[in-house]
Amino acid sequence: MKTIKSYLAFAAIIFSLVFTTANVNAQTAPQIKNVVLVHGAFADGSGWKGLYQILTKKGYNVTIVQNPLSSLEDDVKATNLALDKQDGPTILVGHSWGGTVITEAGNHPKVAAVVYVAALQPDNGENSIQWLQTAPPAPENGVLPPDDKGIAYYDKAKFHAGFAGDLSKEDADFMFASQGAFHAQGFGTPITKAAWRTKPSYGIVATEDKSIVPSIQHAMYKRSNTKITEIKGSHVVFISQPAKVADVIIAASKK
Repeated sequence: MKTIKSYLAFAAIIFSLVFTTANVNAQTAPQIKNVVLVHGAFADGSGWKGLYQILTKKGYNVTIVQNPLSSLEDDVKATNLALDKQDGPTILVGHSWGGTVITEAGNHPKVAAVVYVAALQPDNGENSIQWLQTAPPAPENGVLPPDDKGIAYYDKAKFHAGFAGDLSKEDADFMFASQGAFHAQGFGTPITKAAWRTKPSYGIVATEDKSIVPSIQHAMYKRSNTKITEIKGSHVVFISQPAKVADVIIAASKK
């Protein structure tokens, strides 16, 4: 009898240790391992490199979408193709115009949460330009009118101060050189089904943003009951402050 009691006591201790270890691991390990990143109108996927490196080192599977920038529908299609390839629940992240894209593409069944990084966040029936016009643009803003092909570019003379003010001039020059050809009609295309209405939403306000002024970001995120995090940085806060942006994405993956 004494031997049986000793065995049972030992088994209870072992079970307790296993349960405690499993519980700790469950709390620290990400519940969602997939992250899809969607860039904005005057950029390409290369800007996500720093964030990619941080997240992959922490065990995340990161996919970067290269938006064709030819229309909202085409960018949503490209994002959905990336989401189709994921092997489970995914955090969908969008920067700037990419916020409009993830608002539509976030309805994909594999999307568990959406993260807006200094991004646009229209509602059903709304378009991007409506929100951009709700506050006066910063003097540094350099978005040019569409050219004769309907493509909008960012003014080279204002790109550093207006788009990437907290990056080096060398890095800003590279970003300018690698910007896509954004078809401006996308800004006028309305959202048909806003994913943030049904998916958990996180929003990063870049407090030094000169392209989408912080007051617009706050207004959109507050209206949608998005969980807001302020980070001091320019419009490309995901490049200048990748660790802080990664923290928001990681938090979303553990909810």
